[in-house]
Amino acid sequence: MTAIDPGLTPFRAPPLEPLKAFQAFRRLIRNKEDTAQVFEIMRALSGGSISRGYQRMIGTVEGGRQAFLREELATKLDDPTWLARFGPGTVGAAYRAFREARGFTAEGLAEEARKVAPDAVDAPHPVIWYSRRLRDVHDIWHVLTGYETDALGEACVVSFSYAQTGNLGFAFIGWGAAREVQRENPAIPARRAVWQAYRNGRRAAWLPALDYEAVFAEPLDIVRRRLNIRPATVYAAVPAEARLALKLRA
Repeated sequence: MTAIDPGLTPFRAPPLEPLKAFQAFRRLIRNKEDTAQVFEIMRALSGGSISRGYQRMIGTVEGGRQAFLREELATKLDDPTWLARFGPGTVGAAYRAFREARGFTAEGLAEEARKVAPDAVDAPHPVIWYSRRLRDVHDIWHVLTGYETDALGEACVVSFSYAQTGNLGFAFIGWGAAREVQRENPAIPARRAVWQAYRNGRRAAWLPALDYEAVFAEPLDIVRRRLNIRPATVYAAVPAEARLALKLRA
């Protein structure tokens, strides 16, 4: 009997593991900075969403071009010379200011992902490349949507991301975090904020397939209008002091 070459077996979506997601979420609530738990949740609940997203991407002209080029966004985003090209008022300048203010790097996010799946994250496979792309655009979507990196802002941006990607991990984190915020401070309309973020994500153009180098060169306000990214009015109405005071300790 001929042995089956594992390299020729079909790519299969991982099974859903809700218990593992719940355990990781409890750890994340105890320490919002433990980003590895986000990737644990995403891995446990992604199911077939990443494969479906890749198929949707290659079904578009620009998405197909991006998939053909298969550039790693993290490499560009961590190149200070490349980032310095973008003038005031552009998406690129806003992204540069966003990450400089927080000390973020794309490679830092990649390292957190490797803690969860060290053998899979960097695999040379088109669907896994697409999953890396979703990881690397996270902070870009913060800039495009206007959500900050406080607990409520993260809950909102992942709810927006759920609408864009259909990945249940995003929904789990968004709604779970909204519940914790509401429990800690009932005056904050967390559920309304994440619901608006989800609806905004549904109404916006589909963002995973964009040519982000071209987007970075455009004015931020024009890009938001062109992509139909609506203002985050519920989130913006919450005072910054209240948002920054959230502890989210379980």
